[in-house]
Amino acid sequence: MVYYLLRSQSDGKYVVAYPETEIEGKNPQGYLLVFPEHFEALSYVNAHAPHLANRCGVESITPNQLKPLLQRWGYVGIGMVKDALLARIEFLTI
Repeated sequence: MVYYLLRSQSDGKYVVAYPETEIEGKNPQGYLLVFPEHFEALSYVNAHAPHLANRCGVESITPNQLKPLLQRWGYVGIGMVKDALLARIEFLTI
């Protein structure tokens, strides 16, 4: 199994979600957006941030690489994108 991530080509940061359920005044904790298919990642950025589409690249990652990446960047979990066009995301804390 392979997952796909969106990453900025200019600064190397990943596309992250900050759910509205965060408590105000607290440092928001991000969820790394993960896509099941390469084309889903492209569809997501084209639908919701077309002005950034040419600045993002798609990377692949295996499940074994996911946890170390989350720890390295300080993310609290993943946001598994279930529908790229409707932005339906399932948040999972690791």
